[in-house]
Amino acid sequence: MQFLQEALVFILSAYLGLSGSLAYHIESVLPPSFLAHTETTSQLKTARKEQQVIPDILIQNAAYQKAAVIESIDPKDAQATAIDALVNIYCSYTTDTYTKTTTGTGFFIDTDGVILTNAHVAQFLLLEGIVGEAECIIRTGNPAVPAYEAELLYIPPAWIRQHAKLINDQNPRGTGERDYALLYVTSGVDNKPMPASFAALPFQTDLLTTAIVDTEVFATGYPATSFTTDSIDQHLIPKQATTSIAELMTFGSTYIDLFTIRGSAIGEHGSSGGPVVDKNGNAVGIISTKGDDETFGEGSLRAITLSYIDRTITEETKATLRQNLASDLPYRAQLFKETLVPFLQNILQEEL
Repeated sequence: MQFLQEALVFILSAYLGLSGSLAYHIESVLPPSFLAHTETTSQLKTARKEQQVIPDILIQNAAYQKAAVIESIDPKDAQATAIDALVNIYCSYTTDTYTKTTTGTGFFIDTDGVILTNAHVAQFLLLEGIVGEAECIIRTGNPAVPAYEAELLYIPPAWIRQHAKLINDQNPRGTGERDYALLYVTSGVDNKPMPASFAALPFQTDLLTTAIVDTEVFATGYPATSFTTDSIDQHLIPKQATTSIAELMTFGSTYIDLFTIRGSAIGEHGSSGGPVVDKNGNAVGIISTKGDDETFGEGSLRAITLSYIDRTITEETKATLRQNLASDLPYRAQLFKETLVPFLQNILQEEL
């Protein structure tokens, strides 16, 4: 797509906090000495009351539930490295007055072509048909080049409801709560053949414990802060950095829902949606918001845990993360498009 010269450019991962601080309802699961941003119980309860109720459209939809696999199974042959599974998600949308381009990160978690990324990345796929022109391309490689087209397999409706008003905000804020989405690759760019199997990163949905504090992890993404608009389009490269887990937090549950990793070269705009991988090569978190650089070093980041994603997607769909991957993917994606996408588009359209 030929972008307008006067295009208004923003970096996707600035959305929801890589440009700002955390908002409400995050509590520490450790003593106060481990966390400088603990909220009070009363603040937490107030924030919970302000949240919209999760729509149960998918739970009530018999066809959607029938598409789910009853038994949980592991993603097939998911054994790639983070770099091999990494993708860059490059989106643009044009209105009557401006064009915006965005860039974020994601990674394959299933060999059939399912990508895990942030909701604040995937939401731009919903703009097709409600703005003048909208497009998201999945790019891979070093440097990133167009490779695939994809559609939404799942995005939490509660996240869209709560954050739709921020879609055009230049300095949005957020916590990372329910900030995830699943994309499903449907074709190669320009109808190029797709691989028989995608390089997918294994992931771990077991509950994390406080023993992970100070353990070494690896953060991976397509950071883009140092690039101009043209170089993002042509020269974006994947990076991986060694770091460690600095603090653990929860969104009001009794579990570890969110953790901070110490500063690294990955801590730039564009890395949102990238995996945080443990020493065994399993993804245990997905980068969502900026951390506290003053406390944890420049480029610190916060990541939501895969166990949190697994728990909340089960609440919203009656299927675990692995079951969502094991289901009839084309059929499930089509049902999501027919059932929930119009509802979510109407919410966004009111804000554009």
